[in-house]
Amino acid sequence: MFRLLLPALLGLGVLAGSAVSPAQDKKDAPKKKERVAVADPSKAAADPDFAIQGEYVGEIPGHGKVGAQVVARGHGEFVVKAYHGGLPGDGADMKDVITGTAVTKDGKVVAAMKKGAETSTAVIGGGEIKVAVGPDTITLKKVERKSPTLGLKAPEGAVVLFGAPGDEKNWNGGKLAKLSDGEFLDVGVTSKQAFGAFKAHVEFRLPWMPNSTGQGRGNSGVYLQNRYECQVLDSFGLSGENNECGGIYTQHKPRVNMCLPPLVWQTYDLEFTPAVFGADGKKTANARATIRHNGVLIHDNVEFPRECPGGQPERPTPGVFQFQNHSDPVVFRNVWVVEVR
Repeated sequence: MFRLLLPALLGLGVLAGSAVSPAQDKKDAPKKKERVAVADPSKAAADPDFAIQGEYVGEIPGHGKVGAQVVARGHGEFVVKAYHGGLPGDGADMKDVITGTAVTKDGKVVAAMKKGAETSTAVIGGGEIKVAVGPDTITLKKVERKSPTLGLKAPEGAVVLFGAPGDEKNWNGGKLAKLSDGEFLDVGVTSKQAFGAFKAHVEFRLPWMPNSTGQGRGNSGVYLQNRYECQVLDSFGLSGENNECGGIYTQHKPRVNMCLPPLVWQTYDLEFTPAVFGADGKKTANARATIRHNGVLIHDNVEFPRECPGGQPERPTPGVFQFQNHSDPVVFRNVWVVEVR
């Protein structure tokens, strides 16, 4: 049944309340998608696709959990991934993934999948995916996962780099993004304080950019010592590469892609050990880091053989944090550091 269900999910339809764009009619030439970059959840909610995108979980009787990620691609189009066992980082068998597409048409799209004498159909709407498999209906419900370290308070002795408006003074170029749900640290900043070894907590939120793809979709980065980049990118539903969210840019891909949907607050919890240099100035040991993304271990004491592209050259001196500016409205909050002596 699972093998029948998954293709049904991935040819599936979207039950949406909006009219269909002419670009979605196969008789018309595709329309170029304009860039949409929304940092404010209240504004993104006006797009009907925003209610459809996200994560869904259900149970197949006798076959266990199944998870699905629905990724908005603009103009009522979606990419869908289905996982046996649950969602990434929560039981999903990452070797058992099927990918497909969904399109809004005439207010809804319903897919039919036939295997032998069995036919299955699926629709999304009202926070559910409903899949008909023979006489049965399997329901996957939309879930909103939150990092277990979201809102984690800075411990005693921590250096709070951004805890509330006013703390932008701790950053070179520090400025606030003023949104309907608060004021947050904007991108394009470097911390005034430099650090050697540390433990740090960073919270970030990716914008709603459904019409963009790849490196043009919610791009920023957390630079450790302004040398090594842990990528920030809207990689929800992607494979998880070294240039995607959680990747050490060009060096290490994350163990699992833990990127949540856009406009959901996410966390990086980092433990960093700097490179070691001898008296002659030559490096004797690489810098290392252990990183958890939304509470899940994605890098376990990995080494940085060199600085990342865009980073400052490796030196035996402390370095600052940089939150990279790629002209996408990523925002940050609750940023604190505990120095390790």
